Order: sequence, then C-alpha cells, then structure tokens
Amino acid sequence: MSAVLGFALAFGALLGLGLWSLVAMTPRLRAQRLADRLAPYLVDVSEEARRSTEKRLADPIPVLGRLVSPPLYRATVLLSRVLGGSAAIERWLSQSGSRASVQDYRVRQVLSGLAGLGAGALLSVVLVTHAAPVATVVLPVVGAVTGIVCCDVLLRRRAASRVARITEEVPTVLEFIGLTLSAGEGVVDALRRVARVGSGELSREFAAVLADTGAGVPLVTALSDCARRTGSPPLTRAVEQLCAAMEHGAPIAEVLRAQAHDAREDAKRRLLEAAGRKEVTMLIPLVLLILPLSIAFALLPGLFVLRAGF
Repeated sequence: MSAVLGFALAFGALLGLGLWSLVAMTPRLRAQRLADRLAPYLVDVSEEARRSTEKRLADPIPVLGRLVSPPLYRATVLLSRVLGGSAAIERWLSQSGSRASVQDYRVRQVLSGLAGLGAGALLSVVLVTHAAPVATVVLPVVGAVTGIVCCDVLLRRRAASRVARITEEVPTVLEFIGLTLSAGEGVVDALRRVARVGSGELSREFAAVLADTGAGVPLVTALSDCARRTGSPPLTRAVEQLCAAMEHGAPIAEVLRAQAHDAREDAKRRLLEAAGRKEVTMLIPLVLLILPLSIAFALLPGLFVLRAGF
C-alpha cells in the first residue's frame, strides 16, 4: 500500500466522519413531545427538565453508539474491568460539571482509543517503507493507549480547573450571602438571589441546590451534596459551618463572614506557595540559558583576541 493511498483513506474517513457529524447535528423534523413542551415550566424543580431545555442539537456520539452498540458495550465493559476507578471517574465528572454518566465516559474513552488506533495504523501505513516491521504493530497500540489516557488527562484538568474557579468564588459569594442575611432575608432567599444575580460556577451549583430543595430535599442535605459534588475545601468547610449554625441557631451571617475571611486567607497562602514554586522554576532558564550566554559573551571576545595574537 502506497503513501498516497494511505492519505486518501485517512482523508476519506475524516470527510465521512465530518459529514456524518453535520447530519447528526441537524434538528429532527418531528412533532414536539409533551415532555419537551412541559420542560420550560419545570426547570426549577427537575434536573431532567433543565437538561432537556439546554439540549438543542443531537449529539453524534449516541448516534454512532446505536450503530455499533453491541461491540461498543462489550468494549466499555472490558475497559472498565481493566482500568477500574469508576468512583474516581464519577467524582471527576461531578467536579467538572458534566452530566454524563460513567458509562457515557467509557464510551467516549473507547471511541478515543479507536481514533488513536486509526491514527497509529495510518502512521504505520505511511512509514511502512521507512520504519521497521515492529513499528507497524507498536504504533497502533501506542495510539490507542494515548487516546484513552488523553481522555483521563483532559477530564482531570477540566475538574481541577472548575474546582479552582469555585474556590476563587467562595469568599465573594459567602460575603454576599452574609450581606443579604444581615438585610433580613432567609437562607433560601439569599441562595436564590445569588443564583439569579451571579454568573459563575458556584452560582450554578446553588441553582441546583434550590432545584433540589424545591423538589423536597432538605436544605442541609442539598448543601452537603453540593459540597461533596464540587470537592472544594473552602466550600466544604463553609457548608459544614453553615449547616451547624442552622441546626444550633447560631448567627449565620457572622459565621459566613468568618468563613469568607478564612477562605481569603487560604487563597493568599496558596498564592504565596505558588509564587515560591515559580521562583524555583524561574531559575531553570536563568541557569541553563541566560548565565551561559552571559559567560559566552564575556569570554569569547577575549579568547578570539588571544588566539589572534594581538
């Protein structure tokens, strides 16, 4: 097989996948279901209604999954048995704000592995005349493993980034809630005001808390689930203190102000630690690049003069 044929197959597969994705993203021409008509009126009390109203286009992944569902399901089960860690993946998904389940994530991992396998096979076809025969077998395996690992790396980065954003928002949101409580509003009204006015990740989490309380879940339980779902240490401490203050009748506004102050001090401490680590990192270009160049500029002219014999 020549390199031209390999490139033709690769670009043909990419074209087919792109056309299939465009077809799958077109809205379906059918009558609106009763659930879709009722969903806008139930967004405050139903998670499924919010999910239905936010979803506008068809996702091509489930469409492809229906076409190859039996082997894809077996591949996801095998991947789950080999890798394990479903609890960690569920925690990362909740921290990243994704509504996908562990099974959906495994499907994406399998598809990513297949894409890496195809890329490795294409590369081995292109390099078949220049590489050793072992490389034609190793490259597809390396591509598949890379695709699976990249899914985990990207998910962990999304989760860590979202948790960091929530941690940064905690002091401001707590101070705002304490201010509204001092003005005479209740805890639920303060959370509703934050969810309505705010636009950050923590405001969305509080909107989910209000939806749970509207569905009949106690406020303490909903707040504890929110803290467990996000995994932010300052938010977890604030929620624990808030729940304890609500149970024992302590002044909630003062508790929230104290927690906001502690969160700001914790942020300052983390900033100083990050600055200390950056100082050590900045020594690498200084020692390996700037210092050798400075020595070279200082010594080379003298060496040339001495070699010339002036």
